Amino acid sequence: MLATELLQETAPQASALSAGLLIARLVFGLSMSAHGAQKLFGWFGGYGLAGTGQFFDKLGFRPGRMFAAVASATEIVGGLLLAFGFLGPVGPALIVSVMIVAVVTVHWDNGFFAATNGIELPLLFAAVAVVLAFTGPGSYSLDAVLGLQALWSAAFAAAALGAGIIGAIGNLTLRRRTLSASASEMRTT
Repeated sequence: MLATELLQETAPQASALSAGLLIARLVFGLSMSAHGAQKLFGWFGGYGLAGTGQFFDKLGFRPGRMFAAVASATEIVGGLLLAFGFLGPVGPALIVSVMIVAVVTVHWDNGFFAATNGIELPLLFAAVAVVLAFTGPGSYSLDAVLGLQALWSAAFAAAALGAGIIGAIGNLTLRRRTLSASASEMRTT
């Protein structure tokens, strides 16, 4: 009888937790997807792939259009996976990966606050993604509907986030090599 009473007391709390997770997933996931759609399609006042590709070229990612397409698609897919609560920590890991690259290449030298194009916004996206990777998507998610929640654990979340961090480092390494090669070309000409 005690176990039944305990379950009845925690059920409303679990429902409220799942509702909170749903709201957080939808706000952050759909915002991230819209951010990627600005870059890829030019929606919501964005520059589209051509403009974003030129910006990536200036940042040292070459070919800029290809890097822009991959970054944009990663933001869209990661955001949608997060919003729908599908595939557990995979969406959050994708978001963390692109936000690390954004912080290092675009925002770091501008301080903290978003008003000066600082790290505030990408840090916020990355932090929420990490939190949601570890808490799981909650009961109001595709993972719950499909019975996938039992597959996800803190260890799996850590592994997925680790893979995202490694992806970011790989991306930054490719940029550094490109920047180094460009600098060498300029010195020889």
